[in-house]
Amino acid sequence: MIAEFSYRGPTTESALLELLSANAHQAKLLAGGTDLLVGIRGGVYHPDLLIDLKKIPAYWNLVLQQDLALSIGPAVTINDILGSAEVRKYHPLLCACAKDLASYQIRNRATVVGNIVNASPCSDMAPALLCLDATITIASVRGSREVAIGDFFTGVKKTVLERDEIVTALHIPPSSASAKGVYRKLKRIQGHDLGIVGVAAAIVNGRIRIAVSSAAPTPVATKPLDRSLPMEAILKEVDSIISPISDVRCSKEYRRFMVLEYTKYLLGEVSSC
Repeated sequence: MIAEFSYRGPTTESALLELLSANAHQAKLLAGGTDLLVGIRGGVYHPDLLIDLKKIPAYWNLVLQQDLALSIGPAVTINDILGSAEVRKYHPLLCACAKDLASYQIRNRATVVGNIVNASPCSDMAPALLCLDATITIASVRGSREVAIGDFFTGVKKTVLERDEIVTALHIPPSSASAKGVYRKLKRIQGHDLGIVGVAAAIVNGRIRIAVSSAAPTPVATKPLDRSLPMEAILKEVDSIISPISDVRCSKEYRRFMVLEYTKYLLGEVSSC
């Protein structure tokens, strides 16, 4: 399908926010475009204006602070994450999730922030960010606000973002630096595919976190759990946060079974990291 729209590439955040405010109901933000452009071509989206955020230099920032807090700008790609020796060293779970996202070519365009804003239940980056207690900076012409990643998703393809707002950064706190973590994604085929389920397990500040994608309307995570809990209690906590459905990929029963099987496997793996 051929679509017609205008294109703008502001070079400052203030110009972008003004442009978005003036065109909030007609505009779409363009970062990697790996979902947006497919949606436009398929007739899912009909924007009058695309606003490219990649022209703003600060949005490319991937900064590990002295205290090991990590800040990720909205133009930072998945491959930028994987290519950073510092991120690989101090935030290995983030890299584990990034590595399982699509193909190298897609990762070269797709952004971390875009993967979150897209709000797909099968988001690959969300499990890591949930385990690591990430926060999100949201801005508009009205000001800025901080939202915990666990409060960001509100439903399938839905978030707390207003039409005139943009995510200007993701933040992983210093308390989550060097957290042990592992991720596994079940797919229908060997290769690049959307996840049937995705499960991340992490030990953060001495406590266990389990996060799951593709098994609820949004990516979900347990509260921090004591490492002394028996496996049955941990599995009960995980089972309580998911609500899988049956679809063309598999049945809800199989999804639930695999989430719990992956949890058992990953807890053994992360404990030996």
